[in-house]
Amino acid sequence: QMQLVESGGGLVQAGGSLRLSCAASGRTFSNYAMGWFRQAPGKEREFVAAISRSAANTNYADSVKGRFTISRDNAKSTVYLQMNSLKREDKAVYYCSALDTRYTGTAYTRERYYEYWGQGTQVTVSS
Repeated sequence: QMQLVESGGGLVQAGGSLRLSCAASGRTFSNYAMGWFRQAPGKEREFVAAISRSAANTNYADSVKGRFTISRDNAKSTVYLQMNSLKREDKAVYYCSALDTRYTGTAYTRERYYEYWGQGTQVTVSS
């Protein structure tokens, strides 16, 4: 089992920034591509960003492209999501996830391909 623990959420004004972190344990972190998803109230969970095992490749949802940056530090077993120019519509619970090792790369944007999930961290954006 891999345990994932997110942190860094909170309340921020529109236009502001937050940096989410997700600390992994229990498995060899560098063996897993990682992803961030989010779920807004009343909506389904949606893909935000993904990063390959070596960090060589990333993928973003169109709604966050140019504003969010995913990164990872394999030595620290941690994946990050830097969120800039936040909008009210970015308000959601953000989850980090580990891609099933049967798959590789950053093209997997569906939940069903991800094996492990964190408990989520709330991001609220005020106007």
